[in-house]
Amino acid sequence: MPRKNSTQAPHGGRGDHARRRRSKWSFALIGGPVILAVVAGSVFAAGGGHHDRGQGNGDGAAQAATPDPNCTLVVPEHPLSARGLATPYKLVATDPAKGPCHEANPDQAAFVEAAILTKDGRLSVYDPLVIDKGTRPAARTVRPKVPTGSTVGIWFGFNSAELRLRSSGRYDSLAQGRCVNGVPGSVFGQFAYCNAPAFFRAAKTRTAKAHLRIPALGTAKDGSSCPTTRDFSVVDQDGSDNVVTRYLADANGRIAQDNAANRAALRKGVRADTPRYRHHRHDGKARPQAGAQPKELTNGSDNLLLTKFIDPALGCKPFTVPNQSSDNRASSALPLDELSAAARQQAPIALVPQNDPMTLIDGRTSVRKTNAYRAGVDMPRVGAGSDGNGAVFCRTLFGDAAGVQRVFRDKALLKTAPSPDPGTAPNLFAFLAARANQTFTNLGCDRLLGVGDPVILTTDGNGLVVDAVLTRLGQAPPSSNGPANGASPSVTSTASSSVAGDPSVTPSTVAPSSSPPPVANDGSADPSSGAATPSMTTVAPSPSVTGDTN
Repeated sequence: MPRKNSTQAPHGGRGDHARRRRSKWSFALIGGPVILAVVAGSVFAAGGGHHDRGQGNGDGAAQAATPDPNCTLVVPEHPLSARGLATPYKLVATDPAKGPCHEANPDQAAFVEAAILTKDGRLSVYDPLVIDKGTRPAARTVRPKVPTGSTVGIWFGFNSAELRLRSSGRYDSLAQGRCVNGVPGSVFGQFAYCNAPAFFRAAKTRTAKAHLRIPALGTAKDGSSCPTTRDFSVVDQDGSDNVVTRYLADANGRIAQDNAANRAALRKGVRADTPRYRHHRHDGKARPQAGAQPKELTNGSDNLLLTKFIDPALGCKPFTVPNQSSDNRASSALPLDELSAAARQQAPIALVPQNDPMTLIDGRTSVRKTNAYRAGVDMPRVGAGSDGNGAVFCRTLFGDAAGVQRVFRDKALLKTAPSPDPGTAPNLFAFLAARANQTFTNLGCDRLLGVGDPVILTTDGNGLVVDAVLTRLGQAPPSSNGPANGASPSVTSTASSSVAGDPSVTPSTVAPSSSPPPVANDGSADPSSGAATPSMTTVAPSPSVTGDTN
């Protein structure tokens, strides 16, 4: 998968956009960040030159080594219409002085995913295309069918730190699409959405009328219910973010939707473009080389992890519908996952907590921003009691039988499944263990619960995570070589022969910190205990948020 930069700042320096990754799937192991180039055999790169039109210039070598982590998507006019969905989004640098943004660069790639619900309950998905501003697509986009009376929702994912939305032309396309990517002064980061609340309301109406049916989850090979994106055995520090969209890139870095016609055209080295593009090639770019395989660009998401890796390992099937941009092939999608989770997930339910890094403002929790995020993924607003409490979320994730313990109970099943990132771990179990180890720190669970990381990793001489044990919350690590605070999954444990975390492990009774709860700069009180400040690289927020409608 694309990469997740796990460099972490000291606890005291955690900030609003302290993004810990270039995407969801990479970890800081021994020797530095793991560079992810493949997921299940798919290569993420695109060669060829780029014309940095309108994106500034600078030191090319420095940009290649450290791509600008902050990019902006220009949203086409009337984004919820068939024409708007078929019109490519344009990727540009948020600050051109910091270097360009290129969609073909897996460290900067942005992704768009749409769902179309007709008034009679027929549901399909569609992947709008993203291209560099100033370029043309590698192939003509498919025009989706959006019958009169349909409700369209759009979601965004990003493989770097901070993605912003911007209106195009003289029209306010963000208002037309009712787009949200944060609250004033603070964007979510990798996530944004357009018209999502209206889509989920329409889906609930269609479901109540029996026009739309949400499939049952089924039973996994371990005897438990198949997991959803709100299952505590699946979530990490920021659940329900990013999408499953996949694009193709030709040898010149031009992007196309993933379907059979485009794959064939790109392999032959021709452009399946509109007729006027075929006859007017004045941009100075060479044709793709015949016989070259198109490169695949994929968003590093929990949704893809669930539907392509965890579900098959457990004998489960995700909720799928036809994808209009990909030959109507059955496809999963973020909105489908959230519809399934909202309808089928049993307690405990992992709702986005206030210590989710994407809902923080200046490193502090915010009820308002948490609610804005939840609205985009069909979750209820923060309520009374422990809802949204970071300490309770951490304790359930790492101390409840329904959380990370399930990963360790299913070790035999997961060890035989492929790893999403062989550069981090050789199998799915080791990958999920490394992910859980990092999540403990990124959620600030060490500070909230006053205990060390319960996930103890074993690495080999190459820094790969090869085994792990789960200790009781608050219990000392089995070896002095174990991590004291879960700062990184780069720890070699001498206790790899034992697999803790079996059903006998019970939730810890360690109380969260009694320090006064922080208050976000939007004035909303934080009901969670302690200072939920995940340790990640700080990225200073911009003074304004493009596309905020809250």
